Amino acid sequence: MSGELTRQTTTEGVSSTLSRIPELIPGLPGRIAVTFAIGLLVMALLARTDRIHAFAPERFPSAVWHLLITLATMAAAAGGGVAIVAVWGLSAELFGVFGNNLGPETAVRFGISILFLIGAYTMTGLIRQLVEEIAQTRSSLDEHEREITFRVGQVTVYLLAFMIVLSLWNVNIGGILVGAGFLGIVVGMAARQTLGALLAGFVLMFSRPFEIGDWIQVEEYEGIVTGITIVNTRIQTFDGEYVMIPNDVVSSNSLVNRSRKGRLRIEVEVGVDYDADPEHAADIAQNAVSKLDDPMNVPTPQVVLKRLDDSSVVLGVRYWIDNPSARRKWRSQTVVIGAVKRALESEGIKIPFPQRELAGREEAGGFVLAGDDRGRGDLRPTDPPASRTDGGADGTDDSDGDGSS
Repeated sequence: MSGELTRQTTTEGVSSTLSRIPELIPGLPGRIAVTFAIGLLVMALLARTDRIHAFAPERFPSAVWHLLITLATMAAAAGGGVAIVAVWGLSAELFGVFGNNLGPETAVRFGISILFLIGAYTMTGLIRQLVEEIAQTRSSLDEHEREITFRVGQVTVYLLAFMIVLSLWNVNIGGILVGAGFLGIVVGMAARQTLGALLAGFVLMFSRPFEIGDWIQVEEYEGIVTGITIVNTRIQTFDGEYVMIPNDVVSSNSLVNRSRKGRLRIEVEVGVDYDADPEHAADIAQNAVSKLDDPMNVPTPQVVLKRLDDSSVVLGVRYWIDNPSARRKWRSQTVVIGAVKRALESEGIKIPFPQRELAGREEAGGFVLAGDDRGRGDLRPTDPPASRTDGGADGTDDSDGDGSS
């Protein structure tokens, strides 16, 4: 009876102390500022955890040091949570769950909760080790995908451990899940585009249409991939601009990856004169390209007859380059065009300018302009009208001209 009274007195004392904290921070802006400060301190501590783990004193065994740091980190995070609850005057609700059952059973629950959290932390370490081992056996798994896989596994393990701990303290997990479901619906409706990009990021991560360093083209953007995140893809264009493309745009549009196969075929069009033998010109161009260093020997360069243009017969000089990049493409094109031009000129084959052939023809028929005598040779000239003198009202002709009858 006395032990129970002592526990109740201790609980009431702690609860009373925490209940006075809101009185010290009156006003909504003050509480928001204190909450923000506590959150920053906790996040700064969690961000330094890896460095603290690495700074292991020699007098401590490595396992003991990591366990102590883990417990201290958990205690600091829990203390920050309790402080935030107290700032907003919710300490009574907190003790309604945890404080009314202080005793041996509470200590056992607390110990089991700590063990579950430690087990979750240890499990995340095993997940990281497993991901690294898989990455060593598969070179195609890049650093970004390893990090994403580890973070997803870490969050999953921590959520399971957190749910188990809440169930130990008789917290209604169903209500939390229902609330989380409604919250997910609200967030999903408010951030459809962001969630779409997030889901597209996971699709791109597993489908792997491109990697960092690949030469891709998405819509009007073309360049080298410099970074891939869950939300967007970053590329550097050949003009030196950095472009961030949302992953939902990347996944919903046509994507061209010019580095996927490790080689790229390039075609250069050359026009030769109609007076030249096109097959002979194609052989000359192919021999000129085969002697260069940039184009690959296998597959061998090819020259095909493409079309009959207005001023020339167009040849398509096709060749391959390995490890394609924009710089190698333009450099190879420059070398190939120069070599083909010199080879054709040395053989007297002309690369013609655009030209037109004009030819006249005699007009046969058609329309005739007014006042033009062309086309009227078959017409007889008209006679001048005869002179006539009206002889009176009856219209008789006065033939002798003297007016006598």
